Amino acid sequence: MAGLATHRTWVLRRAGRLVGSVRARLTSRGGWDIGRLMVAPDLQGQGLGRLLLEHAEAAAPPDATTYLLFTGARSAANQRMYKKAGYRLRPDLKAPPGAVVLTKARPRVGR
Repeated sequence: MAGLATHRTWVLRRAGRLVGSVRARLTSRGGWDIGRLMVAPDLQGQGLGRLLLEHAEAAAPPDATTYLLFTGARSAANQRMYKKAGYRLRPDLKAPPGAVVLTKARPRVGR
């Protein structure tokens, strides 16, 4: 529940059923920290995760310079989706045990 006070959260519903969600917050260093992206297991592979990721990116405030996220070090499918979306592994950044960090530069508006 603490995340509700510090993060913006979006949910995806289909016929009233909660089928996905994602949250994000601005870090002190200008990173748009995207997290807790989830899609119901029976609906994975239909582009819902990508839709939620794109929505979270589009909602970044103007002062966000980088998109940042964590995923499981063994989550090959997640890493594949994020890499396809332009994210790159960042072994130089500290991740929680069992996780990896991925980042993507935010495109500058007007260029």
